[in-house]
Amino acid sequence: MATVKLTNVKKVYGKKVVAVSDFNLEIADKEFVVFVGPSGCGKSTTLRMIAGLEEITEGTIEIDGRIVNDLQPKDRDIAMVFQNYALYPHLTVFENMAFSLRLKKVKQEEVYARVTQAAEILGITELLMRKPRELSGGQRQRVAIGRAMVRDSKVFLMDEPLSNLDAKLRDQMRAEIILLRQKIDTTFVYVTHDQTEAMTLGDRIVIMKDGFIQQVGTPAEVFDMPDNLFVAEFIGAPKMNTFEAELLNENGRYYVELCGSKMEVDGEKGRALAAKGLPSQKIILGVRPEHVTLSHASDPQAIACKVEVNEMMGSEIYLHVITGGGEKPVIRVQTISLDEEQRASLGFGKTIYITIESRAMHFFHAESTKNLLV
Repeated sequence: MATVKLTNVKKVYGKKVVAVSDFNLEIADKEFVVFVGPSGCGKSTTLRMIAGLEEITEGTIEIDGRIVNDLQPKDRDIAMVFQNYALYPHLTVFENMAFSLRLKKVKQEEVYARVTQAAEILGITELLMRKPRELSGGQRQRVAIGRAMVRDSKVFLMDEPLSNLDAKLRDQMRAEIILLRQKIDTTFVYVTHDQTEAMTLGDRIVIMKDGFIQQVGTPAEVFDMPDNLFVAEFIGAPKMNTFEAELLNENGRYYVELCGSKMEVDGEKGRALAAKGLPSQKIILGVRPEHVTLSHASDPQAIACKVEVNEMMGSEIYLHVITGGGEKPVIRVQTISLDEEQRASLGFGKTIYITIESRAMHFFHAESTKNLLV
């Protein structure tokens, strides 16, 4: 297997359009790294530069310790799975998977062994004699993955491989990719715009915006301690709620003032603020929908809200509310703990009260939007 290293990589189209800028990343042997971000952030361009399908403007790319800037894709010892499957319609599944081996003039018995082994791992043995038009979307994607697997390459590149599938198939294929990774144990670089895929698949996630890396970390790290507001809002569904608030330092004890309520920041977050010695200042307060708690009018720290939308999701309800200050947070409420009367109290136009525990708070600089505790 192999490591992948990108050093000061930049990609400029024409003279002005900067697609990727100052990209630095080291991917360990057998690591599964996911590039994620909104459309146009440069993630697919970066993957294509690793594959050799795009020339780099500046910097170096190394695979297994060898600089590959000037090598053709076929000489980089990589395998790539595309979004659109790219299967030959006139060939059977077997011949599609065997195609690259035939080009390399691999012996027939080895071709047969590699293809049948990959088909068995992917559960498509019974499909080997079919043509692509006879397959479902999920089956075609398995064939595309199998075609990459038989090459026995050092690095496995996947460019939004599940984006053409419906939601149910995406969930199924995501689980199958996790199982596949355990079976073939190679280095994976995976591109997606779907943060759920990124969180469930990656050992580490590279979050990108406008051609720049915003944060690199494990799923837990980027979720629990986002470097900035963009990462905080991008990771998690529904996205993190944000409030314009005031952070108050009163003799070393910290409070957050928002929506007419003053909440003490105690515990671990309070100690972290004190260790930084942060002064009183305007901030953007972030809190995830699942960390907002329903309360009651008698709670002195409660914030009054009016329900605008009640989305019943089955096991939980998404409440879209509006505060007296005009903020519109979303609250996730587990339905298993609610009786009929409580559910009725969460209907359109109802007034509810919410509180935020200090351990669930994220503090961002009002102007730079950087996390104050990073």
